[in-house]
Amino acid sequence: MNTPMDNMPVIHGGSVEHLADQLDTHIRTGLTSDQVRERLATIGPNELKERPRPGFLQLLLAQFNNFLIILLIVAAAVSMLLGEYIDAAAILAIVVLNAVLGVVQESRAEKALAALRKMAAPNAMVIRDGSQQLIPSRELVPGDIVLLEAGNYVPGDLRLVESVNLKIDESALTGESHPVQKHSDVILDKDIPVGDRTNSAFMSSMITYGRGRGMVVSTGMHTQIGMIAQMLQTYEEEPTPLQQRLDELARSLGIAALGICGAIFVFGIVRDTSPGMIFTQGIVEYLSSHQSEIVELFMTAVSLAIAAVPEGLPAVVTICLALGMQRMVNRHALIRKLAAVETLGSATVICSDKTGTLTQNEMTVTHGWACGGEFTIESAHDLTVGIFRRDGAVFQPAADPDVFLLLRGLALCNDAHLEESGEAEGEKTWRMIGDPTEGALMVAAAKAGIRREALAQEMPREGEIPFDSARKRMTTIHPVPATRKSDSGGWVASMKGAPDVVLDLCTRIRENGSEEPLTPERRKAVLDANNGMARQALRVLGAAYRNFSSKPDAADMAGVEKDMVFVGMLGMIDPPRPEVAAAIKSARQAGLRTVMVTGDYPDTARAIGEQINLLGEGQEVLSGADLDRMTEADIAARSDRIGVYARVSPQHKVKIVEALRSRGHVVAMTGDGVNDAPALKRANIGIAMGITGTDVSKETADMVLTDDNYVSIVSAIEEGRIIYSNIRKFVYYLVSCNIGEILIVLISMLTGLPLPLRPIQLLWLNLVTDGAPALALGMEKGEPDVMDRPPRPAKEPIINREMTVGVAVQASVMTAAVLASFILALQRYPGNLAGAQTVAFATLVVSELVRAFTVRSERLSVFRIGLTTNRWMLLAAGSSFLLLLGVLYIPFLEPIFNTIPLGWQDWLILVPFAFADSVANELYKWILRRRTART
Repeated sequence: MNTPMDNMPVIHGGSVEHLADQLDTHIRTGLTSDQVRERLATIGPNELKERPRPGFLQLLLAQFNNFLIILLIVAAAVSMLLGEYIDAAAILAIVVLNAVLGVVQESRAEKALAALRKMAAPNAMVIRDGSQQLIPSRELVPGDIVLLEAGNYVPGDLRLVESVNLKIDESALTGESHPVQKHSDVILDKDIPVGDRTNSAFMSSMITYGRGRGMVVSTGMHTQIGMIAQMLQTYEEEPTPLQQRLDELARSLGIAALGICGAIFVFGIVRDTSPGMIFTQGIVEYLSSHQSEIVELFMTAVSLAIAAVPEGLPAVVTICLALGMQRMVNRHALIRKLAAVETLGSATVICSDKTGTLTQNEMTVTHGWACGGEFTIESAHDLTVGIFRRDGAVFQPAADPDVFLLLRGLALCNDAHLEESGEAEGEKTWRMIGDPTEGALMVAAAKAGIRREALAQEMPREGEIPFDSARKRMTTIHPVPATRKSDSGGWVASMKGAPDVVLDLCTRIRENGSEEPLTPERRKAVLDANNGMARQALRVLGAAYRNFSSKPDAADMAGVEKDMVFVGMLGMIDPPRPEVAAAIKSARQAGLRTVMVTGDYPDTARAIGEQINLLGEGQEVLSGADLDRMTEADIAARSDRIGVYARVSPQHKVKIVEALRSRGHVVAMTGDGVNDAPALKRANIGIAMGITGTDVSKETADMVLTDDNYVSIVSAIEEGRIIYSNIRKFVYYLVSCNIGEILIVLISMLTGLPLPLRPIQLLWLNLVTDGAPALALGMEKGEPDVMDRPPRPAKEPIINREMTVGVAVQASVMTAAVLASFILALQRYPGNLAGAQTVAFATLVVSELVRAFTVRSERLSVFRIGLTTNRWMLLAAGSSFLLLLGVLYIPFLEPIFNTIPLGWQDWLILVPFAFADSVANELYKWILRRRTART
């Protein structure tokens, strides 16, 4: 069965009457009750549908879909089978901790649909069966006739039937920085973007002024906001670069470790026994007669396998990211998803919304023209304080009769007002109430000392010819106080509107405090000044007045609005944040490109882009209409040359993100509106504004800026880079330790030496000794040049080429040092293998603790960064060393770990070998610094 929403025409491109026929409704009487019941049954309620969310069990099982976690579970199971219950419990504790943290994070991640649903209007005033009815918005159906009033939300997508001074705030949907003037006329261009469909109203947008009537054409998931909800549900969460790299590392380490340890076990069995002996004796009898040796060898192989897999890595990464989240809060960035901390550090492109992100989200008067000359207005911390300049010199507007008259006239012809909202840092704070454009004019007047309250008492409004989109002007009528009466009378009509429209109604112009004829030369000067401000993407309004001897009749529109005196013009814009230009420069220095993605007009976007130095040489501005004519391949090919995307829709934003990602970029998308939500979710990392942002954008984003400040994005990226660098350092540390331990056992077996380390000692090293220093590495404050480096390649592994060489150097030196100390200890303790193993064990522990200080920087010397600048490292190394002393000198622990108390002679033997690895690492860093200096 066809519904009224099937095969719908382009709603803004046809007549209202034709659309009413298509929807089988009546413009005056609306739908009948029977029609409503039928449409609710076939189309469904006017609400956003949400796909089922994963349950607790599903979220919990998803945490174990990771190669490293699976390896840890296997290692714990083997440990339990061998009776090593303490080791198994420690490993399982790490697995459980990781799973719990993951479930908590993900259970909070899918709230965007709930926030979208909260935005919907709860009730709607409709006409049904010829009478007005207040109904729940969820019962709205296509064909309903809805009455619109200021202060209400639009309950569905509507085609306007009637519009009286109707203005709608669509900033959350389109990014438009000021309310849109609406009308009910036909729009001939059928391919215009949503932001230009001025004869339509969209669900969840706010009516700020006027009244109107609209015909419902789409409800629920078929509305523009419903399409956004559908897009949000379409995109699945993707693994972050860190998750991918850690999984690859764990897979590689696990497979290599299992292979090597299996080979060690097989080699240990056949090393002293020929295959013929096993065949002659029989496998079962051989295994029975060599049971203790084989169990010991198997335990060693299993211990090595467990040692090779960095059990502490998931926990250390999680704790490091969580601590990074705490530091980011202090820098005004709230992280909603742990992995987003690291992803920030790899970002290469920031796609930033304009309104409220790069700009202040406040229409502000910055330029003016009066008395034949231009002037500027600079804002101060107090909204009502400003500096007026003409030709660079400061002047007082109250002392300039023409400028004062201009500002007073625009304050009279105005419905906005300022009210005191409190006090901050010793200064009053103000809140603007009303239309943002009129509010900007009122603020400009307040900077000149003109206050609405006093003006309303002195010159109350006694008549009004309201603004509408056809007239493009507004006129108000006021009595002139006795102190200001002139020979021409005691009443004044004050007009504001589009400069060219106002100018056409004028015959005179104010110059130097007097009225002069509006000659063609003076008219041209006004139009040239208007065009000059328009080229700067300023929204310009002109002002004029006319004096009357008696009160004019506002109903006589033609009689009032003629023979006016032109006073001047004010130009306003949503200005850029003062600190944004420096932040963009800093981001560029760090190899980050900033791209503006906005629903505003190209000229406005270009002007803002040029003011903040976002548009570099050769950078282009592309509109949403341009994107519609391009293929995905074309967009991707040009994406590196585009600095500004203007007049874009939510679908365009997603296309832009995908085009950049297809070029290998890691994309951070900032935004605050509902329209940003799909792109926030599709980007590698979504950044929402905490103050001006909608609930939808906040719940969809990975990170929320608590101060809406672009500078905080750069700070968060710096913190992300520091965190990733710290993760690399402790991975470097853990992996080189583990490989060194494997090589020690492998080489000793290949050379016929006894095993230098017992299985329990290997597990102690891996679970106790290495963990605390690795966690302390995650607390590093960051190297000084972290923001002078380009973003790391998106596909670069955690252990890159330089680090691989470093791992090889350190593992080799560590192996040589421990084996050398072991061989010397064998000579010192003939017939006492436990003594020699204790020396080797202590050498390896001290070596790893000392080396932890040298890996605090990948390139800088340990003396350059300072031995004591990381107090957590001092605490970790000190506590690990005390634990070692406990294992060596507490009597009841000696049989558990097969150790003996070492004398001072033993320490003299092992200490030089324990420092060999750290010396080798410092030499390797010196070579890297020399190589960098030469390039």
